[in-house]
Amino acid sequence: MNERALAFSAEATRRDVLVAGGIAIGAMALPRSAIAATKADSSHEGIKIMSFIKTKDGTEIFYKDWGPRDAQAIVFHHGWPLSADDWDGQMMFFLDKGYRVIAHDRRGHGRSTQTWTGNEMDTYAADVAALTDALDLKNAVHVGHSTGGGEVARYVARAKPGRVGKAVLIGAVPPVMVRSDKNPGGLPLEVFDGFRAALVANRAQFFLDVPAGPFYGFNRPGAKVSQGIIENWWRQGMAGGAKAHYDCIKAFSETDFTEDLERIAVPTLVMHGDDDQIVPYADSAPLSAKLLKHGTLKTYHGLPHGMCTTHPDIVNADLLDFVRS
Repeated sequence: MNERALAFSAEATRRDVLVAGGIAIGAMALPRSAIAATKADSSHEGIKIMSFIKTKDGTEIFYKDWGPRDAQAIVFHHGWPLSADDWDGQMMFFLDKGYRVIAHDRRGHGRSTQTWTGNEMDTYAADVAALTDALDLKNAVHVGHSTGGGEVARYVARAKPGRVGKAVLIGAVPPVMVRSDKNPGGLPLEVFDGFRAALVANRAQFFLDVPAGPFYGFNRPGAKVSQGIIENWWRQGMAGGAKAHYDCIKAFSETDFTEDLERIAVPTLVMHGDDDQIVPYADSAPLSAKLLKHGTLKTYHGLPHGMCTTHPDIVNADLLDFVRS
């Protein structure tokens, strides 16, 4: 063996020792429970690592389910193109208050199957029904933001008796977003065509531009911009499937939820910021509240579309009051 080979061998040996030593030290620093979990993870015994249900078409829907099983359940429905992680601030808040909190990744989003079919509201609602059946939820409160608000409206309007106790729509897309003869105050179809074109051209950049700009109102003068929030939005969005996200633009913009809202019989709180640049206030929240049998409108002056993240103290307090009422 020549000198160069000997030197390389010696360096490799030192590196191997350092790596092994680092692993050993790291293991010593871990609590016993963490070590046990690591062993169980590798053997797939004893610990449930990820929670999924499988729908009739074979789609796997990821969900989080935290808190006492006998506590009041609150189910959170995320917006496009995000995941259940977008509700962490609300889930931790309500978990601390003693509630059972549940959130799922919509098909094609987050950790759920990257579907190329079924990316429309009827199937989204059917997936929620499958989840609530699997968990046997009764009298649950369903909270939906943006696209998730449309999902809540469609699901609650069709839910089995006893499954739903209350509903909340936050910055939600109902009654319908796109402009038409019936909805002259809506956004032009060209706006959503632009979304689709931007997604196809450069989804990664598009998913930075949206949170850095209108979603959280970071484009407003004097806004307190959080790079962490922007990157977390990007992280969630890029975890999902491009085809599902593309299809979902049509689902959230063109679906008419008028009949769903009229059918909902449970108390429903409609929360919306009047500086929402994604789902304009005037053509959404006030109209939805009027269509609901037991709707209550709460308007937030100057708050953006992503107010659950930018102003969780305000949103969480009002949600808690409604859940307790």
